[in-house]
Amino acid sequence: MNDSNGPRSVSQSGLPLLDEPRPERADARRNRLKVLEAAERLFAEHGVKNVSLDAIAAAAGVGKGTVFRRFGDRAGLAVALLDEREVELQGKILTGPPPLGPGAAPVARVTAFLDAYLDLLDRHVELFMDSENASDSARYRIGSYRLWHRHLSILIAEARPELDVDYTAHFLLAPLAADLHNALRTEGFDLHRMKLSLRGLVTRLLGPV
Repeated sequence: MNDSNGPRSVSQSGLPLLDEPRPERADARRNRLKVLEAAERLFAEHGVKNVSLDAIAAAAGVGKGTVFRRFGDRAGLAVALLDEREVELQGKILTGPPPLGPGAAPVARVTAFLDAYLDLLDRHVELFMDSENASDSARYRIGSYRLWHRHLSILIAEARPELDVDYTAHFLLAPLAADLHNALRTEGFDLHRMKLSLRGLVTRLLGPV
């Protein structure tokens, strides 16, 4: 994820871009993806703090040295995993099929994005909490938040240009804070209930899909 300096390039759509991965050999890419997939599975099953690099390397079928050289430690691996999934979401927004990608009505795209982000957040809430709480107001300084905010601002301006689009984009992102999401899960809110609530909010703010 980008630091407080935020995104460093701009796409033709007007959206800031997250950092693109450096070029890598095919075998290095295969190993990286195997490690990330193994880490994702083990983190989901046991929690980030309960998984060792040894366990991840064994599950990925690579040596521990390979994991250590590429990611440094468990925290570095967790950051890389979240980066990878956020870049994948960015790609779907920019060039994927509608309604998440271009070609659908703006309200449908807003709803599709919130659904997709909730899926990502629910799957990796522990990683998001670590990222968003790394320092005071860290959530609002990282490049990924600025990307999602810009994406929503553009769509809101298309659907309801009379609104304060920047504030409304922050308003729609507020329920997606990792701490809140984790607290809601603890209180018994499931993913389906959260999605329905957000869809209802979007309908009231921006109009029906």
